[in-house]
Amino acid sequence: MSLNESIFSVVNEVRKAVTGKDDCIYKAFAAILAGGHILIEDVPGVGKTTLAMAFSNALSLENRRMQFTPDVMPADILGFNMYQKETGKFVYYQGAIMCNLFLADEINRTSPKTQSALLEVMEEGKVTVEGTSHNVPNPFIVIATQNPKGSAGTQLLPESQLDRFMICMSMGYPDLRDEVEILKGKSAASAISQVHPVMNMGQLVQMKAQVEDVYVSDQIFSYIAKLSQTTREHSYIDLGLSPRGSIACARMAKAWAFVHGRDYVLPEDVAEIFLDVAKHRIVLNTKARVAHVSEAAVLEEILSQVNQPASYMQKAEYRV
Repeated sequence: MSLNESIFSVVNEVRKAVTGKDDCIYKAFAAILAGGHILIEDVPGVGKTTLAMAFSNALSLENRRMQFTPDVMPADILGFNMYQKETGKFVYYQGAIMCNLFLADEINRTSPKTQSALLEVMEEGKVTVEGTSHNVPNPFIVIATQNPKGSAGTQLLPESQLDRFMICMSMGYPDLRDEVEILKGKSAASAISQVHPVMNMGQLVQMKAQVEDVYVSDQIFSYIAKLSQTTREHSYIDLGLSPRGSIACARMAKAWAFVHGRDYVLPEDVAEIFLDVAKHRIVLNTKARVAHVSEAAVLEEILSQVNQPASYMQKAEYRV
């Protein structure tokens, strides 16, 4: 099976469970290939959990799902040590995080202490319990869902936690035709069961390595840096894109080019993923809130202000 066929086969399987959201499917797959974690923010019932479970099935990943509620404790996620009388030693018992794909459902409904328990494992791929570190399986992906800000019973994720997610995307309501197809189709649980494995973990790890080799020219790196710098200087933004955000933008652009069949990044790749990478990382100031300006609107303005490298450049100039 060719590379393009492998990518299409994964997307096609996920489509069996998620109708009319091809852009979300491709972006989620690109984030997985870039080695990042995904935050899906939207109203209940639009298919956030279904998307995560469909990818788990299609990629043959061991998955665990946790419904985050106020009574979930850090030990439920990370695991704990328990004394064994027979051996006279403490033994580590794994938490829910020890899997390939961890689905954190409604992450903003749990306490800040539990939310912060994910920080180390998302960044470093290991869990530390009472001074002893335990590596999580490879590959390891966190897909978290959250309800919009202001929903009843929610607690905002801190900036340090949000920065660990490579992208934050919204699935949105389906259009009329797609909603009719959803109504005519099967239940979400039944639809997920129709998603079959088309890639194993070894193939996924190999594909992630190929994404690392996607070529990024100096012009593209400069374009990403200028976008990040502009977010830090914008009159509506208090907290701009961090260097970690710039790195995430470059990695995501490489994966976006890869899922579209190229081994080099174009300026258009950066522009198409910039909002998903940046909107959860910036903090608007009071001036923006008074003017009722959204993060997306500010980032769209920044994209229009910063000149792209010439898109008519020949392919060879991007792959010197």
